[in-house]
Amino acid sequence: MYDFDLFVIGAGSGGVRAARMAAGYGAKVAIAEDLYMGGTCVNVGCVPKKLYTYASHYRYDWQDSRGFGWQAEVPEFSWDTLRDNKTREISRLNGIYASLLEGSNVKLYKGRAHIEDKNTVTVNGESITAKYLLIATGGWPFVPEFPGNDLVLTSNEIFDLPKLPRRVLVVGGGYIALEFASIFAGLGSDTTLSYRGEIPLKNFDKDVRDKLFQECQRHIHMQMESNVSEINENDSGLLVTFAEGNKLEVDCVLYATGRKPNTARLGLKNTAVELNPDGTIVVNEHFETTDPGIYALGDVVGRLALTPVATAEGMVLASNLFNGTSKTVDYLNIPTAVFSHPNVGTVGLTEEEATKTYSNIEVYDSDFRHLKHTLSKNEERTYMKIIVDKDTDKVLGMHMMGCDAGEIIQGLAVAMKCGVTKSQLDATIGIHPTAAEEFVTMRQARN
Repeated sequence: MYDFDLFVIGAGSGGVRAARMAAGYGAKVAIAEDLYMGGTCVNVGCVPKKLYTYASHYRYDWQDSRGFGWQAEVPEFSWDTLRDNKTREISRLNGIYASLLEGSNVKLYKGRAHIEDKNTVTVNGESITAKYLLIATGGWPFVPEFPGNDLVLTSNEIFDLPKLPRRVLVVGGGYIALEFASIFAGLGSDTTLSYRGEIPLKNFDKDVRDKLFQECQRHIHMQMESNVSEINENDSGLLVTFAEGNKLEVDCVLYATGRKPNTARLGLKNTAVELNPDGTIVVNEHFETTDPGIYALGDVVGRLALTPVATAEGMVLASNLFNGTSKTVDYLNIPTAVFSHPNVGTVGLTEEEATKTYSNIEVYDSDFRHLKHTLSKNEERTYMKIIVDKDTDKVLGMHMMGCDAGEIIQGLAVAMKCGVTKSQLDATIGIHPTAAEEFVTMRQARN
C-alpha cells in the first residue's frame, strides 16, 4: 500500500537512530534532510562546540604549566586553523552519517520534506507515501525582536567567522551562552556575558550556580539583570545599548537565548497534529502525536534537549513500531554537563527540587583547590555536592563544578541509575590522588 513503512523527517541524532533501528528490524525506511547530515549536534552544536572548548582550554593550560617548570609564553592562536580543521572533521562526520544510513538500507532524500497528509510527503516535488511518519526536525535558534536584531549571530553562524572577534558580547544565561562565553574568553577575546536574570543556569543547583558565577568572573565580564534594547553598526564595530542605559561597543554579538521547534514549512496544517503553547509537538509516552500514525521525538517535542535523549527516544520508537515492544524512555536521573570554564556536571535532583519532595534530606559538599593548582597558583576552585534522603540513605543528586566534571559525573550517573546509597559511596575506595575520590570521602553532612 505504501512506498515505505517509515518516513523520517530530519537526519539528526534521533531521526537517524530511529531510521537505522527500524531498518534493522526489517522495515522499509526513508529519511529526508534539507540541511545538516547529523543535525544540530554534529554540525553546529555539541561536536564543534566541544572542539572549540578544547581549543580555549589550552590558554589556561599554558599559563598553569609555568608552575611546573615550563617557561614558554602562551603561543599565538590561529582561528583559521581551528575553524578549517573543524570544518574538515564535520565533513568527515557528515559522510559517516550518510554511510551509516546507506549501510542500513535506509533511502536518503536530500531536501525539505513537506507533509501533504498523514501518509504522504513531498520532497523536491516527488510524492512519497509511508505507513508511519516521524518528525525529528529538532530546534532552531531564537532571537527576540528589537532594533538591530539582524546584526546578531546565533550558534548556527558563530563557528565559521572569517576571523576571531577582538570583543564579544554573548547574550543569554543557559548552558550554550556560558559555553560560548568561556570559549571566546579562552581564545583571547574580551568577552562580556549579558543575562536578564540574577545568575546563569536557571534550573541547576543554586550552590553550583553561585560557585560557577564566581569562577566565570575570572575570565568573563558578567553583566547580570541586563537586557539589550538596541544594536547599531558604526565604523568601529557594533554599539549595543542596554535597557539599563549603559552602552558597549563590540565586534560580535552572539545570541544564545534558546531554541524554538523547527516546524516551519513542514505542512503540519495538513494534519491533526497539535502543538503545545511553546510550539513543541504534543506526543504521548510512545511519541505518537494527536494524529495517529504520525510520531515526533527529540528537541521538537520539548522534553530534554539532549542528543543522547533523542537517540534513546529513537531506539524506543523503532522497537515499539517494528519489534513488537511497548517501551518508554526513563527520563529520571539523566546526567548532563556544561562545558564552561570550569565544567559543570550534574545528575539527579538539585537541593531545591529535593527539598520540595523529601522532608528529611542531608547535603554533603566540598569546596577545594585542585591538586594541580597548588603549583600552578591558579585560584580556580572545585566544588562537589551530594544530596541524600536521610530516611532511606538513597542518593538523590550529585553535582560538580571543576575540571572534567562531565567525565566524572557520567560514571556516577551509572551508580545513580542503580539506586546508589550514601553508605555504598562511603564503602567505595577512591583512586588517590584524584578529584573524583572526593565523592566517596565526604563524611560530614552540612549543617
